[in-house]
Amino acid sequence: MKLGLFTAVFNGQSLEAAIASLRQWPQITMVELGTGGWAGGGHLDLSTLLGNRDRISAYRRQLANAGLGISALSCHGNAVHPDPAIAERDDRLFRQTVELAEQMEVPVVVTFSGCPGGSPVDQTPNWITAAWPPEYGKALRWQWEERLIPYWSEAAGFASAHGVKVALEAHPGFAVYNVETMLRLRAEAGTSLGINLDPSHLWWQGVDIPTAIAALDDAIFYVHAKDVALHPANIARNGVLDTKSFTRMAERSWLFRSVGWGHAELEWKAIVSALRLVGYDYVLSIEHEDALASIHEGLDSAVNLLSRVLLREAPAEAWWT
Repeated sequence: MKLGLFTAVFNGQSLEAAIASLRQWPQITMVELGTGGWAGGGHLDLSTLLGNRDRISAYRRQLANAGLGISALSCHGNAVHPDPAIAERDDRLFRQTVELAEQMEVPVVVTFSGCPGGSPVDQTPNWITAAWPPEYGKALRWQWEERLIPYWSEAAGFASAHGVKVALEAHPGFAVYNVETMLRLRAEAGTSLGINLDPSHLWWQGVDIPTAIAALDDAIFYVHAKDVALHPANIARNGVLDTKSFTRMAERSWLFRSVGWGHAELEWKAIVSALRLVGYDYVLSIEHEDALASIHEGLDSAVNLLSRVLLREAPAEAWWT
C-alpha cells in the first residue's frame, strides 16, 4: 500500500510550489488531482490536457521527476442535481475527467453519487434520511428508480468503456452515504462502480470501519485518509446529525481532523489490516480538512502515523509459508 495526498490542500499554490512543499514528506509517492467541482482543479488544467498527448506526457514527466505518480483524478459534483444546468455541467466534468484519466493512464476517478430532488418538480437536492412520513419513502423510491439507477448504470458503463473505475465517495448529503447504499447502487449499475472509502464520513454515523471494509470487499476502489473527532457532550445533548456551520467548532457534535487527531493509531492499524484482508493494496490518499491544525501540522501528523502503520516492504518469505 502506498501513501498519497489529495493535492486540494495546496490549491492556493501552483503545481511547482505544491511539488516543492511535498518534498518535506518523501513518504508521499502518489498524488490525487482535482479536475474541477467542489475540490477545484488547482493543479491540473482539464481543457489544456484533454486530448493533448504531448502536454500529458510533459505533465506526467514533471511529476515523475519529483518521484510522484498519479493515483486518481477527482471531480466531486452532483450530476443528478435537480437543476438541469448544474446536472449537465457536473456530468460533462465527470465524462471529461474519465476521458483524461484514460489518456493519462490513471485507473480511478473519484466523485460523489450526487443527490436528486425528491420529485420531478423539485429545484434543490433532497437527502432523505427517514422512512416516515410516507411521502419520504415515495420520494426515495423516485430518486433511485428514476434518477440514480438510470444515470449511474449508463455513466458506469461509459467509464468501463474507457478502462476507468469510478470510486463514489460515500458522503452524507448524497444518495450513497454508507455501505448499504453503495452496495445497492453497485448491484444495479455494475462492478465498474465502487467506493472511495473515507472513514471520516462513516465514523460520525456510528459505523465500525473494519466491519464496513469487510462488507464492501472488492467494491473498495480507493481510500481517503481523513479523521473525525467526536464531541461526546454535544452528541449526548444533540446526537450526531449537525447542520451548524463548521466555523462553530466548539458547538458541533463532530469535526473533521487530521489522521491521528480523532482516532488512535491502533484504530488506523485495524483499518489497514482490514483493507489487506479484502485485498486492497493501492493508495491511502491523505485529505487535509482540519480547521484546528495548520497544513504542516496536519500533514506531518498524518504522514508520521500512517508511515508507522504501513509496512514499506513485505518479508521475502514468511515463516508460516
